[in-house]
Amino acid sequence: MSLPVVLGLGWLVLANVAGMIPARDNHWARAWALIAAGLPLLGWIWWEAGWLPATLFLAAAASVLRWPVIYLGRWLRGVSGR
Repeated sequence: MSLPVVLGLGWLVLANVAGMIPARDNHWARAWALIAAGLPLLGWIWWEAGWLPATLFLAAAASVLRWPVIYLGRWLRGVSGR
């Protein structure tokens, strides 16, 4: 396994652990930090390992960070006028 894939798996474990720790702000600060770390990692996985591992990482990350993805979808629907 390549280094980006191993780091991606570590990111997923860290994201799950961060979600288990109680927070007063409903985990939004942690979510932004995970997004900021996860996007470059996604690009690195795509560059080194290919599109399939990157797509799997993206699906797993969207599953962990589902509320930011839901809010992004709602915002995009509002912007498009639907």
